[in-house]
Amino acid sequence: MPHPRAETFPTHPYLRAAGAALRRHTNIRRPHDDAPPAAADRPHLDLIHEHLIACHQLLDDLSDATGPSSPAAGHHLTRSRTRLWQAAAAVHDAFHALPLAAPDANPPCHPPARLVDGPPFVTICQRHLAAVHTARRTTTAADLNAPLHGHTTTCVR
Repeated sequence: MPHPRAETFPTHPYLRAAGAALRRHTNIRRPHDDAPPAAADRPHLDLIHEHLIACHQLLDDLSDATGPSSPAAGHHLTRSRTRLWQAAAAVHDAFHALPLAAPDANPPCHPPARLVDGPPFVTICQRHLAAVHTARRTTTAADLNAPLHGHTTTCVR
């Protein structure tokens, strides 16, 4: 039985396109079920981090707007925002755990002498530091250490 689709609103086509792009990317990286996925590289993790931070910012806005009219939904969106922040922080850490590209892999306009780790290094770190301000404004240490269980809603058809 196919899953019912959420009603399409004129403001959501970009979210649908982003979801479709991620599904397509998964299919390209793993064309056959028996083929192992390709290893992550720094540019790949940079793009995934960009998506996670964009989702984090979207959930920040949605939780702030939804909380006053529906506290339970706002609470769940806030917890989702916290989990997205944790995922983005883990991807950022994984990015730095990967080895640097070979010296001859740097494009000529970005020599290693100017940018120590190359352009993705600067991009992901700047994005992450900008997102830290939102995370610090909205998240406490207790939120970050809270267990994942405690989900109290049920799906109603």
